[in-house]
Amino acid sequence: MMSQSVVKINQFDRAPFNAKDILTWPIIGTFLRWRYSRRAMQAVLLIITGFIIFDGLIGPPQAPKNLATVVTWIHYRGFVVLALLLVGNLFCMACPFMLPREMGRRLGQVLGLQRSVPHVLRSKWLVAALLVIYFFLFELYDLWASPWLTAWIITGYFLTAFAVDTFFRGAAFCKYVCLLGQFNFFSSLSSPTEIKTRNSDTCAACRAKDCIAGNKLTGQRGCELWLFQQNKTGNMDCTFCLDCVYACPHDNIGLIARIPAAELCTDPRRAGIGQFGRRWDLAALVVVLMFAAYLNAFGMITPVYALQQTISTWLNTTREWPNLLIIFIVGFAILPAALLSATGFFSRLLSGQSQEPLGLIIRRFTYALAPMAFGVWLAHYAFHFLTGALTLIPVTQSFLNDSGFNAGQPQWQLGPVVPAGWLFPIQIIFLYLGLFGSLAVGFQIAINHYKVRHIALRAFVPWGILSLLMLAAAIWIMFQPMEMRGTIFGGV
Repeated sequence: MMSQSVVKINQFDRAPFNAKDILTWPIIGTFLRWRYSRRAMQAVLLIITGFIIFDGLIGPPQAPKNLATVVTWIHYRGFVVLALLLVGNLFCMACPFMLPREMGRRLGQVLGLQRSVPHVLRSKWLVAALLVIYFFLFELYDLWASPWLTAWIITGYFLTAFAVDTFFRGAAFCKYVCLLGQFNFFSSLSSPTEIKTRNSDTCAACRAKDCIAGNKLTGQRGCELWLFQQNKTGNMDCTFCLDCVYACPHDNIGLIARIPAAELCTDPRRAGIGQFGRRWDLAALVVVLMFAAYLNAFGMITPVYALQQTISTWLNTTREWPNLLIIFIVGFAILPAALLSATGFFSRLLSGQSQEPLGLIIRRFTYALAPMAFGVWLAHYAFHFLTGALTLIPVTQSFLNDSGFNAGQPQWQLGPVVPAGWLFPIQIIFLYLGLFGSLAVGFQIAINHYKVRHIALRAFVPWGILSLLMLAAAIWIMFQPMEMRGTIFGGV
């Protein structure tokens, strides 16, 4: 048995080429199949993050001239959404926060501190609430305009990752705490690739289940998030860590192309997650990130200031936090509850399925709106990236000059990478891609559940109308003049 495993592991580098499987590609696939590829990527990003924190704490206080604000709020967000659109969850794969997390995990094991996450915390409720708080503080304290606060947020992230995984096992930080990870999980529902098995029969015949239990022969651990490959469906909670790939002695797991958002069309029982339609906490996370896409973009256009002034007059206050609190209560609670309840009610009414619980219908169809929301995130973050990507050059020059290196006169005139006239059409393309994804997924959900085509169509119509309303709202927001935050052109 041991010799057979050795042979299979040694054959790992000779996997046949498959254009749909990135792990079989030359160069890229070879690098990713290298067991230490993730550590190498994490180390590079850790060094870059160190420079970002350093500049944020002691560098120029002006946001457009500091690595912390420019890289974090322009480049990081732009690269992340583009990677999610074109490939998948690459940031979690190369996440620099995983190195302190790994240190904490090993320290906790050595000292016997690690425990299972309490059952009451094994959900997305906590992280959904943390996301709402984060978006509120982002607007209240203008985080994009403060290199110092940005640096401390990143530092706090490192400390939190270390602390959480020192005391809790099962990649608790990634699964239940990390805000960036939840955004990536949500967005990767619409990504075109997935870590999955190549041959289901090979998995069925496997007795060792190394992908989840770990490979004792090589010392490679299995999936910390308990996403058992044989029963895994989709990208939710998957960090693209490739631990399952390295552990599998049969070379039966790849990074494989798929139809984006296809995982949302059905609702099987998924390894480590269960059924989407039975989880209010997961639906709440999707709703938070869905409406955050609009609120975050709305906070950057002129009408928001008129709205805040109206609320200030109504409350007779000059402080900002009461205005924002009301906007966030409406945007994250009242508006989602009203829209989803009304849409679910009419969906049930038109389908004639009066016996179905309204909550079940809402949970079932809410995921169909995820592609539309991802389109809004794409349109928003692409605006910042396309208008400010080249600012990295003068900011890096300035950082090197301040550090004692002669990098020449910073070219502060650099900024946009495309003509201004291209921005709105590019945003519209992203929004229409999101709409198409939501309409296709919503109708397929209805077909898979109701079976009869005319009943499915009637059940889908209200959700299709909601998707169109979301598109209209997004176009209106993107059509407004938007602040070019964090750039010389937009100021701070």
